[in-house]
Amino acid sequence: QVQLVESGGGLVQAGGSLRLSCAVSGRTFSAYAMGWFRQAPGKEREFVAGISWTGGNTLYADSVKGRFSISRDNTKSTVYLEMNTLKPEDSAVYLCAADSSSFRRSVVPTRSIYEYWGQGTQVTVSS
Repeated sequence: QVQLVESGGGLVQAGGSLRLSCAVSGRTFSAYAMGWFRQAPGKEREFVAGISWTGGNTLYADSVKGRFSISRDNTKSTVYLEMNTLKPEDSAVYLCAADSSSFRRSVVPTRSIYEYWGQGTQVTVSS
């Protein structure tokens, strides 16, 4: 079975940084786009960042553009989210997701195209 396990969340002060990791097992990691989503209590799950299967294309939500960076290491079957200049409004459960389709040519921010999800890791940013 496909499993995604996030790590790296925690409590950080505003302006600080965190690096989230998502380890994937059970499928050919390198052939699938990966995404990060987040969900705060009472809020809709929202797209944060995505990276194509090639690693050559990335997409970011406007709210995190310039502050967050997504990357992947196919040798480790792991995707990362470097989060800088964190703000209290970034506080949420961050979820890693894998695309349902292999070799997709573009990064898609729509959650419905992501088939596999991790349990999430909590990020709390204090003001």
